[in-house]
Amino acid sequence: MTQTHTGVRGDSGPAVAELVAGRVLDVPDFPKPGIVFKDLMPLFADGAVFREVVDGIVAHHGRDSFDVVAGIEARGFVVAAAIAYATGVGVVPVRKAGKLPRATHSASYALEYGEATLEVHQDAFTAGHRVLVVDDVLATGGTAGATLDLVERAGGTVSGFTVLLELAFLGGRERLAPRPVHALLTV
Repeated sequence: MTQTHTGVRGDSGPAVAELVAGRVLDVPDFPKPGIVFKDLMPLFADGAVFREVVDGIVAHHGRDSFDVVAGIEARGFVVAAAIAYATGVGVVPVRKAGKLPRATHSASYALEYGEATLEVHQDAFTAGHRVLVVDDVLATGGTAGATLDLVERAGGTVSGFTVLLELAFLGGRERLAPRPVHALLTV
């Protein structure tokens, strides 16, 4: 059963925001005490809703506005693969350090609860590849900013950035400015 959330908002309108809001579970004290993890697995498990979310992302950006989709580890992989399949383009993983087998570009950044490093293969994109970058949650903007920089360092051109859920109180959108952010649900 879906809960109704009054006043939900997102960049694709209240109907899509409601779909996402109805499938987010709060998990307190994960991955460490004081953090409330936003679990989107119920959204991924609901085939009809997941299809609507993917279709909404594709509609927002336009099927012909990108040549490849980059997904940020790990839940971004799920969304990126679905968008890539729906549009007939390829998918590129942006991984945690040490997970890719060939030469990589890397970027380290601060998380809201620590530090991390992301990597992408140096040959992941050809010059001028238009890249749609997707992830599940935008928090402080560290992960997103590092990924957008990595895409450009690897030769791609960022054509868009989409998240399923934006935690506006953490200021990630402002830190990414002037790059546009498309969030299906903003809380």
